[in-house]
Amino acid sequence: LGRIMRPDDANVAGNVHGGTILKMIEEAGAIISTRHCNSQAGEPCVAALARVERTDFLSPMCIGEVANVSAEITYTSRHSVEVQVNVMSENILTGAKKVTNKATLWYVPLSLKNVNKVLEVPPIQYARKEQEDEGKKRYEEQKLDRLETKQRNGDMIYPIINPEPHTVGYSQSSLIHLVGPSDCTLLGFVHGGVTMKLMDEVAGIVAARHCKTNIVTASVDAINFHEKIKKGSVITISGRMTFTSNKSMEIEVFVDADPFVDESRERYRAVSAFFTYVSLSKEGKPLPVPQLLTETEDEKRRFEEGKGRYLQTKAKRQAEVQQAARQ
Repeated sequence: LGRIMRPDDANVAGNVHGGTILKMIEEAGAIISTRHCNSQAGEPCVAALARVERTDFLSPMCIGEVANVSAEITYTSRHSVEVQVNVMSENILTGAKKVTNKATLWYVPLSLKNVNKVLEVPPIQYARKEQEDEGKKRYEEQKLDRLETKQRNGDMIYPIINPEPHTVGYSQSSLIHLVGPSDCTLLGFVHGGVTMKLMDEVAGIVAARHCKTNIVTASVDAINFHEKIKKGSVITISGRMTFTSNKSMEIEVFVDADPFVDESRERYRAVSAFFTYVSLSKEGKPLPVPQLLTETEDEKRRFEEGKGRYLQTKAKRQAEVQQAARQ
């Protein structure tokens, strides 16, 4: 995929929204997965997004640049497809190119005749046996993490009257959206990219309220799609600050669906993820982030959990830098 970035794709500072990039990533993944799952004779299907692994925004993209998105299938299990997606920005005036994103997505094929039926995935050929073994390991890890994440998804966000600045309640935000036909796949459920774009918007509002500066998406932890969202549902996308370091903010975002055209079903948690944002000056330089003020025991617990994720990511990056230096 490739298209030029327009003013409506970006914030007031000219940086392209992370949600716009995530939506393009998902579109590329859905196309290649659906093509592969229909590559052999059998029941026609559409690939549905189940999970997005941690995604780092390596470099900002700006208005006027061309986003080039490429996708490759790297592993298949019996009922799922792993897709690696790379995003590159191109300055069409100078020809300069740079990698902005690398993402790993998981899809499952759903029958066109029965949206609740998961079909089998045609296997791919691996160049080396090690590639298949490594892919199987990644598959088992994401399967376990999805299960653990779903089990801890009972939290709700409630309004707080007259909250103090830099508290969790001060910046928390919600967005309500009616799912229409343009949001949906051929099967009548929401595109994963549409959901991620809305999640990024809410996370961006939380970050901007907290620090009151220009903000950009730095990374997104694993996004888990627990259940499908059908056309006609009302979805509530909620975000709250969970952790701040000196120069970054972690925001928890989840999507609840209310299928009000289907009175037999109650509101349910559909998607959850953690977004990380950084604050930037007018010159695009990182700015210090105001410290998050935690008030309740739950807020303090979530802060410590976020700190653990932050330190784990920091240690992983340092290890990668050291390994690259030795090579």
